[in-house]
Amino acid sequence: MTSSSPRSSASPLFEAHPRSFRCNRYVYPVLSRRSRGISIGVNLSLDKNCNFDCVYCQVDRTEPTDPQRLDPARLAVELDEAIASVTSGRLFEGPMFQNVPVELRRLNDIALSGDGEPTLHEDFPRAVEACAEARRRHGLTDVKLVLITNASMLHREPIRRALDVLQANQGEIWAKLDAGTEAYYRQMNRSGVPFEQILDNLTETARRQPIVIQTLFASLRGQGPSDAELAAYAEQLRRIVDTGGQIKCVHLHTVARRPAEPWVAPLADEAIDAIGARLRSETGLTVETFHA
Repeated sequence: MTSSSPRSSASPLFEAHPRSFRCNRYVYPVLSRRSRGISIGVNLSLDKNCNFDCVYCQVDRTEPTDPQRLDPARLAVELDEAIASVTSGRLFEGPMFQNVPVELRRLNDIALSGDGEPTLHEDFPRAVEACAEARRRHGLTDVKLVLITNASMLHREPIRRALDVLQANQGEIWAKLDAGTEAYYRQMNRSGVPFEQILDNLTETARRQPIVIQTLFASLRGQGPSDAELAAYAEQLRRIVDTGGQIKCVHLHTVARRPAEPWVAPLADEAIDAIGARLRSETGLTVETFHA
């Protein structure tokens, strides 16, 4: 299955994911190409804390900030206001969202994401509970709770308990896997977390509940991932499934916003589509492709 991003008046909105919205601290709505509608983002990483340093990341981490505890009451108010703004249609009256096509003016999910790795925040479980409670308050039975994560912390017991709450609220885990080999992982994600830990966490989590693999491939100094790297990546996906993991689908995308490094560029649409076709053939999985 190929689901390329629309070439329409909505394209600039897909590219714009500002974390600031009105006077909010945590909550920001975005038009998400992968959600195919409005996603209400929850940014726990106000200090921009992340244990990855991806070459394509657009977050500026040059200015130091202090860690902050979660204010659950404020998060609840911001969630209520954002949900009401989307469901009432008020969001689409302002200049930021007035050009969103009618078919995309729907609330698809509440996503824990933001300027860093959300599971690093000590109050992550409380944030998941707050999102689940907001979903219940507003009767949003068709709205998913989504965790967008690099999978580095999924082995920790408090995180696993929070994932149980997520799953009970039509939850989805969108977990990053940008490489098939240790060397390419170090090149792309520049993390001190062992690659094997990421793979183990993906596998163990996928045994507990179906996950979405989110993968970004890019051109690095003019070169996309090699045939050998793609073969290794496909093997990692097969390994997860062969050992009992459930992969709901693979989201395959490329750079859509200005990356951290000037030598990183998006892959061409036809390159992303070709990789998607290859992965479908080699793994039998559902692979959705998203263009820059």
